[in-house]
Amino acid sequence: MARFARPPFLPRLKSRVSLRRVYEPDDRTQGPSKGQIKRDKLALQVLAERMALRPRPELERLNLSEATWAALAETPRIKDLRARRRHWKHIANLLEREDRAAIHALMDGAEGHERAATARHQALERWRERLISEGDVALAAFIAEYPEVDRQHLRALVRAAQRDSVRGKPDAPRKLFRFLRESLD
Repeated sequence: MARFARPPFLPRLKSRVSLRRVYEPDDRTQGPSKGQIKRDKLALQVLAERMALRPRPELERLNLSEATWAALAETPRIKDLRARRRHWKHIANLLEREDRAAIHALMDGAEGHERAATARHQALERWRERLISEGDVALAAFIAEYPEVDRQHLRALVRAAQRDSVRGKPDAPRKLFRFLRESLD
């Protein structure tokens, strides 16, 4: 059995346990794990993708470096999926030097407004469908919930939407939706 030579920089040790102590780092001085670093990088890449989808005037509130602005401006012209992934990694590396707390606050706030607008839109669609399908019962419930609405105009729009939905025409249901949206603003 061949023995390996001891590296000259190591002191001569008698047991394996003490040899491990020389090579094992102290747990208290370690930084984040390799997996945690990868998760952080992936989160920055997702943030870069989210930022690239936002309009530039919205992002101008952030104090970003010129390199980051150039990389974000270059994003739309990259079509290849692999090149785009490399580009997200490049933007993520640039974002490491930026104020991430401000970026997260802006992105979360914008997405919160979008979620609220989507929820409001879906609620209006549910009201429209309910008014068309249930008729006077839903109309009474809507007027009870929103008493300031023009009742006669709403009743006429509901009747027209019911007729057009039976015929397969989309015009009156659209007008009803627009009226609901404008009256609830």
